[in-house]
Amino acid sequence: MTKFRNYFSVSDATLTLLVIVGFAALTIATNGNMLSHQSLLSFFTYLCVPVLIGLSQMVVLAVGQLNLAIGAMGGATTAIMAVLLANHGMPVPLALLVGLLAAGTFGAINGLLVVLTGLNGFIVTLGTMTILIGVQYALVRSFTIDAYSPALKGFGRLNILSVPLIFMVTIAVAALLSIFFSRTVLGRRILATGGSDKAAMLSGISNAASTVWAFAISGLLIGVAAVITMTTLPGINRSIGGDWLLASFAAPIIGGALLTGGTAVVYGTIVAAMLLRLVDFARAQFALDPSWTNFIIGAVVLATVALGEWRKRRHANRLLVRLEPEVMA
Repeated sequence: MTKFRNYFSVSDATLTLLVIVGFAALTIATNGNMLSHQSLLSFFTYLCVPVLIGLSQMVVLAVGQLNLAIGAMGGATTAIMAVLLANHGMPVPLALLVGLLAAGTFGAINGLLVVLTGLNGFIVTLGTMTILIGVQYALVRSFTIDAYSPALKGFGRLNILSVPLIFMVTIAVAALLSIFFSRTVLGRRILATGGSDKAAMLSGISNAASTVWAFAISGLLIGVAAVITMTTLPGINRSIGGDWLLASFAAPIIGGALLTGGTAVVYGTIVAAMLLRLVDFARAQFALDPSWTNFIIGAVVLATVALGEWRKRRHANRLLVRLEPEVMA
């Protein structure tokens, strides 16, 4: 069964309420500092990448696959763009375009390998993750590349009423992705493949094509995240992308995506990423042990998956109870 959430579900309402309550609680706890220009600017600036990598993982989850190479793809993409800009003097627009194409290509290669080998994306992307980490290190080694366009770095600081322009770009990308799943044939085919590959095949849908497209689109989203990363950091090094993996899974899973595929939860992923950002903001604001952030996020992900599995089994049991009288008759 495929599903694009184009309505405000109970899960969405719950997450939205948690974000509102959390934001209000932090505002009170910080004596209003949460609402200062700098705090809002920081909150939304560093929300962009979690949203984009969450959406990237969500697209792959939509076809029932996993992508462990998201962080490595982002790191390699930023390294490619930084080297082109700093070492080869390539114009900014061309370097960014090359980066987006490279990220999309990385994604498409992952999809092709999944289709050609018949292996789960978990195994395939585990291998490509290792390769891309090597690519990233080969390009930047132990250095920090920072001699690239000041204008590109400056773009990350532009804002309107304490809302960064890069956050507006992120929301625009999310809106396009929402339209893609709700209004396009390809988007619906990707969801159909994730919902039931056998039913999709009987309907004339190429599951192989859906899988490759899902990974390629996921790669493009990583490319956008890499570009935004370059606008918010003073330089690029081999640590970029190292902490993206957990966040990429946490946002869509908490937002309501199913590991079995067939769902696209764009709004849920955005709100879940905001909730995770609030946790991280609270950690920084009150100087809490960073390990607690990962503990909380990991616990919430596990609880969400367990709750989703319990609901799935309960629904299956109820359906079985309803069908038993008909079978006996």
